[in-house]
Amino acid sequence: MGVLNRYYGIFEDGTLKVRGIDLRRHDTPEVVRKCQDKMLDIFTGARDSIEFRLLIPKALRVLERFVGLLRERKIPLEDLVIVRNLSKNPDEYTHQVPQAIAARHLVAQGGSVHAGQQVSYILTVDQTRTALPPEVTGEDTVYDSERYVDLLCSSAANLLLPLGYDAKYLRSMFRGSRDAATGRPKDRLKDDRTCLVYPGNRPE
Repeated sequence: MGVLNRYYGIFEDGTLKVRGIDLRRHDTPEVVRKCQDKMLDIFTGARDSIEFRLLIPKALRVLERFVGLLRERKIPLEDLVIVRNLSKNPDEYTHQVPQAIAARHLVAQGGSVHAGQQVSYILTVDQTRTALPPEVTGEDTVYDSERYVDLLCSSAANLLLPLGYDAKYLRSMFRGSRDAATGRPKDRLKDDRTCLVYPGNRPE
């Protein structure tokens, strides 16, 4: 069995232990980091697995609030910046991945961008400029709220997947008028990379 590379847990003294989840990744946009952090704050109030499950609706309301802020365009652009490493030079990409698109914009502005370099970008609704470096955004830049909602749901799934809330299920909560806090998850799913650690079950 491989070593767990994504987990979080709450020790008996209330200390939070996290590894490999979005909150600890350098490339995570701030809006996702803030949402996951607030969800974890709620779960630190659980003293056992039963209380943890009872807190899930409250944590999902946090997710719902951030989804609402995105759709209402109340999130500042600086909280939407994503950072990725370039595995190739910008002109060597055959697929239109966001980091390549952003890198080409930088080159068009006279910048020098090469493989191995980090590129920052914001996902936009402009079909010809779907990923813009922060340096070239302006007041007329409109971010793609739904792609950021996808990121929020994936982040929440990283916390709740062992309890049956995968990203697809969470995303379905926000396609209609259904209350995200009262939705029922599907049967528990298994994932060998993510684990919930409860009080008293401290990893070595």
